[in-house]
Amino acid sequence: MLIEKIKPMPKYIENEIKKLDKKLNSKPVGNTRYYAYLTKNDDELVKVTVAVRHYHTKWMCKQVAIHGVHSEKCFVKDMAYFYIGGYVTGWYDKGITKYPKWYEDTEWGWAEDKYFNPYAPIVNKSFIDKFSEYKYSAYELYQGTDIIEYLRIYESNPQTEYLLKLGLSSLVKSKQILDRVAENKQFRRFLGRNAEDIRVNHYYITTILQAFKKNRPLKEIQAYEKAKKGLNDNSYRPIKELFGNCLNKYFDYVSKQGISNRLYLDYLKACNYLNIDMSIDKNRFPHEFKKWHDIRIDEYHTRKAEEDEKARQELYDKFKLIAEKYTPLQQNGKGVFLCIIAKSPQDLINEGEALHHCVGRMNYDQKVIREETLIFFIRSKENPDTPLVTIEYSLQKHKILQCYAEHNQKPSDDVENYVYKKWLPYANRQLKEIA
Repeated sequence: MLIEKIKPMPKYIENEIKKLDKKLNSKPVGNTRYYAYLTKNDDELVKVTVAVRHYHTKWMCKQVAIHGVHSEKCFVKDMAYFYIGGYVTGWYDKGITKYPKWYEDTEWGWAEDKYFNPYAPIVNKSFIDKFSEYKYSAYELYQGTDIIEYLRIYESNPQTEYLLKLGLSSLVKSKQILDRVAENKQFRRFLGRNAEDIRVNHYYITTILQAFKKNRPLKEIQAYEKAKKGLNDNSYRPIKELFGNCLNKYFDYVSKQGISNRLYLDYLKACNYLNIDMSIDKNRFPHEFKKWHDIRIDEYHTRKAEEDEKARQELYDKFKLIAEKYTPLQQNGKGVFLCIIAKSPQDLINEGEALHHCVGRMNYDQKVIREETLIFFIRSKENPDTPLVTIEYSLQKHKILQCYAEHNQKPSDDVENYVYKKWLPYANRQLKEIA
């Protein structure tokens, strides 16, 4: 197709577009709509896209894009595409706006064929009959949105006619389906027998191919394919690793048991935690899944609680040893304040809750048992059980890292004076003796 051979829109085509637009939009609307018609350009079948809109009560239309069945480029004019807003058309040449938009120049330009091709109902599809090469294309049965794309496929894959006559318009873009239709008579018969089922249920391409190859019902294969897609989430990797190439047995099992992938994953994680041998079928496929799921989950929680309690006790024991080791850094001398060391993780939690800061969280207990940090509490001698200020002391740097009162506020001057002028020098002297 050639730019110089682009012709104005015929009046009868404009009337057909106006008639269709009125049918689809009974009242004048201000947004832009798109329609199309077929014509020739340098003996090539082309689709001309037409933009339509109302300006008050005036109806207007203009050619904006041309796509040819054999062309790698398309022609475009006064049109742009935005990722969010979609296609837009400028109307300066029709007198709607005072100034042209940046993409309006009233001259035809070109772009790659895949661009500037909005959905547009065609008003004269029968124009294709003028081209003898499309005589057996069954184009009138095509249900897709782009007839030009279909005719391109038909030219290299004439078996699309067979698919359209079966009502399987949705399959004509699949190269795998087209190749098998061309090569395999048995596959063509399979499609013929199952055409209505395929039309109604919209099976995956892989479902159709696998059902034919394995001679299994389409619905059964579709259920398997959907289940397989359901395991695409990375969290289901343990299931895929357990069953490997035997996923079909797993899918059959969960289908018969009426359970979800998520429920089986919970069961599998519990079994793995309990060191149950999952290579044995009676463990992988328990006869009464829900019963054994509940048993394994209960066992898991019991074991976890026991181990958590053991780990908790170990943490408390380690924390206590560290606190005892550095007890000499405590101070209860002259003055109104005293300093005591945190003796357990629970002490940290209580202090944090009382003063509304994070010492009971953020893994300070782990820092203590690694002997990176010590936590001390400043109290007044009058109220030694009432939290006042919390200190984080670095054993490596021999300095105070944090010193906060309630809500992470700065302590009062008298507390700061005690902490930095009296307690810190004392603590550093005691630490040298411990070392």
